[in-house]
Amino acid sequence: MSIQEAYKKLLFQLYELYDNREAANIADMVIEFITGQRKTDRIIHKTIPLNFQQQEQLENLTQELLQYKPVQYVLKETWFSRMKFFVNEAVLIPRPETEELINWIIQDIKSNKIKVNSILDIGTGSGCIPISLKKKNELLSVSALDISEDALKVAAKNADDLHAGINFICSDFLDENTWNEFPVYDIIVSNPPYVKQSESETMRKIVIDFEPHLALFVTDEDPLLFYKKIARFGKDHLSKEGNIFVEINECLGEEVIALFKKEKYNAELRKDMHGKDRMLKASFINN
Repeated sequence: MSIQEAYKKLLFQLYELYDNREAANIADMVIEFITGQRKTDRIIHKTIPLNFQQQEQLENLTQELLQYKPVQYVLKETWFSRMKFFVNEAVLIPRPETEELINWIIQDIKSNKIKVNSILDIGTGSGCIPISLKKKNELLSVSALDISEDALKVAAKNADDLHAGINFICSDFLDENTWNEFPVYDIIVSNPPYVKQSESETMRKIVIDFEPHLALFVTDEDPLLFYKKIARFGKDHLSKEGNIFVEINECLGEEVIALFKKEKYNAELRKDMHGKDRMLKASFINN
């Protein structure tokens, strides 16, 4: 079986689960993972045959994909901020929206809008946020916490693989009794759970069946729980000229900004590339 034949076979099978564009993207990722050949290389060398090991690997990966398992979990990798991250089902797959949040922070630092020495990431998951920030500025002191030990193992592996010095902390952020263990930070950043349980009914099987619900969902009764805690935490753990950056549910932008303003913060809402309310920056009113 040639590279081209393998690609077409996989693509045909993926059409049963995905639209044409997504199926093609997944097939490209899988064939490149197996062969090391990028799309342009495969066009030139499309008749090169797969060896036995590659054919066997393709079959195994295909079986996983046909169970709706996300390709990032199947391949155990994803690209984020131009870096390759290890991922498994203990962590969320990093999204482009989170990369936009990171870019906002970096832009503010570079433009001297904010002076930063220390950063805390709350609910770090794969570690994509703190690692990306650290790689942009090696002088930053960056800490990251998560309640999940399995998630922290993933984050620590990524930090080690990408040579980023991060202080990882296993802690239940919702337990305010743990807060006295933390110092003051110049930036507090978080992509917390913000999907309401009721929204799960309309979400894709590929997300519901595989991504960690602990990192995704909050109750319908208290969908702003993490933002309330972050705002409260910032009162004692954010430097006077510091800033909070959070990713938010696109449907709750006004509610989140009202919450921070009620807690005596300046707050700025920002839309993502698709025009959806997706991130917020907050600072003390006397900033």
